[in-house]
Amino acid sequence: MYAYISGNLVSKNPAFVVVEANGIGYQLHISLNTYAAIGDHKEVKLYTYLSIREDAHVLFGFAEERERALFLQLISVSGVGPNTARLILSSLTADETIEAIAVGNINVLQSVKGIGGKTAQRIVVDLKDKVAKAASMPEKVESVHNRLKEEALSGLLILGFNRSQAEKALDRVLKATPGTSVEVLIKEALKIL
Repeated sequence: MYAYISGNLVSKNPAFVVVEANGIGYQLHISLNTYAAIGDHKEVKLYTYLSIREDAHVLFGFAEERERALFLQLISVSGVGPNTARLILSSLTADETIEAIAVGNINVLQSVKGIGGKTAQRIVVDLKDKVAKAASMPEKVESVHNRLKEEALSGLLILGFNRSQAEKALDRVLKATPGTSVEVLIKEALKIL
């Protein structure tokens, strides 16, 4: 529902922040890594995930899209809820978590309070292939390309294309013609798809 929230940082503690955007204060639960990344900034942009439960709607915030993506992968594992995923991302960096999952290091995951042997094994089994693919992908470096790619990807998804295939096609087009418009990007990706 919310992709990100950008605004003034009203209050901050290691568990949550309050960000004011257009006169509304949003309370976002954060990891310790996001807390450290925010530092002394007065203006912040946090990528979000809205967890809807029977008894509450809880908004989680992340300093980087990569951390949010890993969070979403973690909560897809049976027995790992949003609070457990946040605990993992508070105890380990995103890189440490990805590496532990990719190499199957269950001991690193078990070092997180509340993660037992079965849960650690389930995380490794369910996510090993997913994080290996994500780790091998090059980091996005230019924000203009990110915006163009996101807009083009949204268009392709609306047209009914598979997300991973659409992303691969867009990456190929961006490598071949880096300074292109969204329309041209979609047209060229359609030729590949």
